Amino acid sequence: MKILIINGPNLGLLGLREPDIYGSTTLADVEKRLLAVAAEFPDCELEFLQSNHEGVIVDRLNAILLDAPVDGIVMNPGAYTHTSIAIADALRACSKVPALEVHISNISSRESFRHESLTAPCCVGMIAGLGTDGYEWALRALIRRLEH
Repeated sequence: MKILIINGPNLGLLGLREPDIYGSTTLADVEKRLLAVAAEFPDCELEFLQSNHEGVIVDRLNAILLDAPVDGIVMNPGAYTHTSIAIADALRACSKVPALEVHISNISSRESFRHESLTAPCCVGMIAGLGTDGYEWALRALIRRLEH
């Protein structure tokens, strides 16, 4: 099974940007931990994408239907969570591929403009507020879903 891990804008700065909110763990650290989880499942392969550009994320989601299929998606859209109809539409287009949305912070307890997710309704679930551990929980939940 192949799982696509997508991280949106500014997530490449994890560990440096607002550590009081997002912690000191880097994106490279998160990816290493996810690779360790994937190694527990012999058939699990991960693909990582981090982009600050909405179109790059949309293009990769569209490619799922065209020529680069995956079995599942774990996605932290970052600020695009609240603004990107394009990413939401791209997720809807590949709705047969289960996606889980992840947020390091609890978006419901932050500024009011962060309370609404345009992308969450296109996903099978969302994990928020568990720090970077949320990525591991999301990956395990997605693998379990794909195995059953």
